[in-house]
Amino acid sequence: MKYFMTHYLNKVVYQLYILSFFIVFISCDKTDSQLLHEEDPQLNPTLLQFIIDTDGKEILDEPKIPATLVIRDSGDTLYNGYIGIEYRGSTSQIIFDKKQFGVETWDEKGNDIDVSLGGLPPEEDWILQGPYSDKTLIRNALIYHLSNSIGQYATRTQFFELTLNSDFLGTYLLMEKIKRDKNRVDIKKLKPNDNQSGEITGGYIIKIDKTTGESTNHGNYSEKISFASQYDPYGDKDKDKKIYFLYDTPDPDDISPQQKSYIQSYIDAFENTLLSENFTDPDVGYRKYIDEDSFVDFFILNELSHNPDAYRLSTFMHKDRGGKLKMGPIWDFNIAFGNVNYCRGNDVDNWIYKYNEYCPNDFWLVPFWWERLLEDPYFINKLKSRWSELRANQLSDKEIFGKIDFLVSELESTGAIKKNFERWPVLGQWIWPNAFVGTTYESEVEYLRTWLTQRLTWLDSNIPML
Repeated sequence: MKYFMTHYLNKVVYQLYILSFFIVFISCDKTDSQLLHEEDPQLNPTLLQFIIDTDGKEILDEPKIPATLVIRDSGDTLYNGYIGIEYRGSTSQIIFDKKQFGVETWDEKGNDIDVSLGGLPPEEDWILQGPYSDKTLIRNALIYHLSNSIGQYATRTQFFELTLNSDFLGTYLLMEKIKRDKNRVDIKKLKPNDNQSGEITGGYIIKIDKTTGESTNHGNYSEKISFASQYDPYGDKDKDKKIYFLYDTPDPDDISPQQKSYIQSYIDAFENTLLSENFTDPDVGYRKYIDEDSFVDFFILNELSHNPDAYRLSTFMHKDRGGKLKMGPIWDFNIAFGNVNYCRGNDVDNWIYKYNEYCPNDFWLVPFWWERLLEDPYFINKLKSRWSELRANQLSDKEIFGKIDFLVSELESTGAIKKNFERWPVLGQWIWPNAFVGTTYESEVEYLRTWLTQRLTWLDSNIPML
């Protein structure tokens, strides 16, 4: 009996030894990170999960309808509250299957409340942007980061995955809506009765854009929502082709007649001076009206990305009380960085501010401002100096391509890329207005890298030649 028990125990020990060896051998093919994730599911990284329920109600272009929003991170609930939601966008709303949404955070009675979503500063207005034609998924996040890095506010962003009424919709980008706020466009609040000489000077946000989308969805450039430049895109008084400026802040329902008159007169004075013979004079020339540093940075960001909408669409500008006109924040770069097949939009070797030469029959053309500014040696020298400074720092190859690597890694490590393109199988398909169609996500990112490399090389050679 003693012999039997000893033999049995030796056999069990031997089997346990073999089993442990087998486990160690199998695990040798796995990284420490993989083993940790298997032991602790909480360490498996995922994007934030946004879960929206409209209780069966249909989402409209406007107005916003009530819904609930739950935000989860690896099982933990970070937010659970009420929202108003609507479709947003112009072209994207019409032709893209993956929709964009405008969201307001509400209390239980439907009143706006400031909330921090995705770790961003508290506010009530948000945008849920779903990259679709941009198959890298990162173009907007990239350029907004670069803008903030050079000291020009752009919307902060956070990737997340969206589920709407139990329908998984893939990878989205949480974005701050452009608006007056201490954490966004930090300008004075202009009240309807602020019509005195000091108060009326700010703050304003105006934009050059289509009339579709947001609160300006009125179908045409009426006097209620906009005013027209005295000049056509070429600096002539042509009644057929006009540049229109839309009221954004205060919005068309709140801006007073006196405030409309003030901001229109200010733009008129700037344009008149810019076209005058002494426009370069530091005291009485155009510099009296604009913050030229913001114009330089706006030019650099849009030319770097070769944004085909630059200067003529999605173009915001703002003016604080007592301050000069500033360009920005920048907005909407889904079809930038070579992602467009019209009007030489995918070229790396030309200026996008010369868009009027490539597409003279487009309804929306670039204002004459930029051609004229580049006739001033002072402005050109500021541009050259700023480009040289940024290329050595925030816009160096290391910084730009490092940010691309970071964004791609974030999406890859969370499995978001795979899930997004399983939901939206558009890889290898042409989606308006793609200039390049890659069969894999990796090829789309490689196209972006190659395009940017060539674009930076061209700018490095041609900005000094201005």
